[in-house]
Amino acid sequence: MKNRNIIIVGQQPWDTEIGSNCKNIALEFSKQNRVLYINPPLDRISKMRHAADKKVQKRLAIIKGKQSGLEEISPGLFTLYPDCLIESVNWLPRGFIFTSINRFNNHKFYRAIKPVIESLGFNDAVLFNDGDMFRSFYLIELLQPLAAVYYSRDNLIATSYYKKHGLALEPQLIAKNDLCVANSEFLADYCRHYNPNSSYIGQGCDFSLFDHFLEQPEQKQPNTFTGPVIGYVGVLTSARLDIDLIAGIAKARPDWNIVLVGPEDADFMASGLHQLNNVHFLGARPTDELPMHIQAFDVCFNPQLINDLTIGNYPRKIDEYLVLGKPTIATATPSMEAFKEQVYLAEGITGYIKGIETLLNHNTPEKAFQRATFARSHSWEKSVKGIYDALAGLVETKRSNC
Repeated sequence: MKNRNIIIVGQQPWDTEIGSNCKNIALEFSKQNRVLYINPPLDRISKMRHAADKKVQKRLAIIKGKQSGLEEISPGLFTLYPDCLIESVNWLPRGFIFTSINRFNNHKFYRAIKPVIESLGFNDAVLFNDGDMFRSFYLIELLQPLAAVYYSRDNLIATSYYKKHGLALEPQLIAKNDLCVANSEFLADYCRHYNPNSSYIGQGCDFSLFDHFLEQPEQKQPNTFTGPVIGYVGVLTSARLDIDLIAGIAKARPDWNIVLVGPEDADFMASGLHQLNNVHFLGARPTDELPMHIQAFDVCFNPQLINDLTIGNYPRKIDEYLVLGKPTIATATPSMEAFKEQVYLAEGITGYIKGIETLLNHNTPEKAFQRATFARSHSWEKSVKGIYDALAGLVETKRSNC
């Protein structure tokens, strides 16, 4: 798909400090199309709770007309911070009041973005929605896009925030989009329950940080541990990770070092893992250090729980482990089946111990090369091509009917 106008709405703003699928997709879209990335509007509770935050202050300045909300990121790629304040609605009970205020928010959001869309000539556009099921619920009806695409990359309704209203809203939103695309087979199957025009497009990964690291072989993490290092990089949250499994591995093999890199939630901070001599918490580290830490691991692991939140999740960190050629073990889930040729899939403490022993004893340069090659097959170019392929016939059909 080339020379189209694409409008993107979603959950994450352009100035987010964490990795973002939607931003990566926007950048890939912009190589052949014009893209307007619309940030979520500021809501009243966020304004009150985070008034001192520079990002909130920026949005307030835009709302007050003190600065423009439109920024050009690169030729043909724009981001817009809407000049409106919307009401916080998720705390409301299900029913008429929530529906009325959410509709009001949608109209307010639309009125804020419509003049910019018109001034940039983004009419006759494709609307791409990255899971924004509240603020953008009515945007299809309001914008009347050439085609509307819903992107599912996480099982959002498994989270406490989205479950309350999302259980009702997301299926409706999926149904009224022209196309749904998902980054895992599990989520694609979920979307097909409500929209038969749903496709699995895989997941891309930005390896630029790892490429930079590989170009500088002198960057190495000093190994201060005696014995094998089994490592994890990422947020340490009990909603996704199995604390008992990690403890069981550490207790069964005190000669192994379990190294955990990332910020901890309250459950991790209060866990007995901190009393185990061979479990080491390195805390949150700068993003550019992560390849260095991964390179120092003998085996990388992803000790996930299996629950509604994780079962359909695409584990992007696995690609980051594999691109450095690292032996990797992970909990067996439907989404991990795609990795089974390169990742040891395990269940329970016994399965993990057996798998780690196997990986420690049977690693070779050839296997490391195969892992890295496999990871690099998961590119954003390939994932976005899946979107283009799914959209191609749909867009042409709709244009001919206009």
